[in-house]
Amino acid sequence: MSERRDWRAPLLLTPALLFFSVFALGPLIAALCLSFLQWNGITPPQWTGLDHWARAFTDPATLNSIKLTLLVIALSWLLQTPAAILLGVFLAGHQRYRAVLGVFYFLPLLFSAVAVGLIWQAILSPQGAVNSLLRAAGADAIAHPWLGDSSTAIYAVIVVIAWQFIPLHTLLYQAAVRQIPQQFYEAARIDGAGRIRQFFSITLPQLKYTVITSSILIVNGSITYFDIVFILTGGGPEGSTRILPLHMYITAFQETRFGYGSAIAILMVALGLAFSLVLLRISGFSRMESQAEGA
Repeated sequence: MSERRDWRAPLLLTPALLFFSVFALGPLIAALCLSFLQWNGITPPQWTGLDHWARAFTDPATLNSIKLTLLVIALSWLLQTPAAILLGVFLAGHQRYRAVLGVFYFLPLLFSAVAVGLIWQAILSPQGAVNSLLRAAGADAIAHPWLGDSSTAIYAVIVVIAWQFIPLHTLLYQAAVRQIPQQFYEAARIDGAGRIRQFFSITLPQLKYTVITSSILIVNGSITYFDIVFILTGGGPEGSTRILPLHMYITAFQETRFGYGSAIAILMVALGLAFSLVLLRISGFSRMESQAEGA
């Protein structure tokens, strides 16, 4: 019986491994090979060696894209994590009104990136809802072309990204909070702990691994955001929102520099993998110590 299990387990993994190899590993290897070539998609490719890689670490446009991507990672985490934790804890309650609010709150998850981008582009336009409300409140001085000014465009984009993806992370925290044993809270109430003390002494520590999972999703998502940014700004104004995925797209498909674009794509993969490994290492998540009662 044990021998039968030995060959059946790898067999069950075969479809997933094939899918990963064809749609992930294969294109990754192809992009890596292409990063050593100069090719415009028409003429025969020419070998360039490490020229594209050397340029990636010296090109001002690429360095600026890396800087913008790191900014998106940091601010996305600072915006999404606290908000998602608080909303997840709130929506974890079983009261009917919370369930109703949750239904409406999770609607952004159903919208496509194109719809979100077009809606927010209209809202943040010079004559959009945000500026109209500011003018109606007598705050004309604050009214601003949020997506048309290079000093505010990236921050407006980050707010839109947070608006769309906070519900996803809220779902993670909602599910995690509902898995916390109620005995912990009952014991805390007997000891006289209030809601705030229970939140910091019980809820947050029990959400440790959920925070790590959510953080990895935020980091990898920030490195691969493309559609929303492309629709909102197209990388402008003056390259102020040209993050790495958009920079890769413009380089490869608009400027037809597929070799250099492939090097940027591999750089994105390496950056995401490095951040994920660092988060796993410093958190101890890979050891998966159980936080369940009695484990």
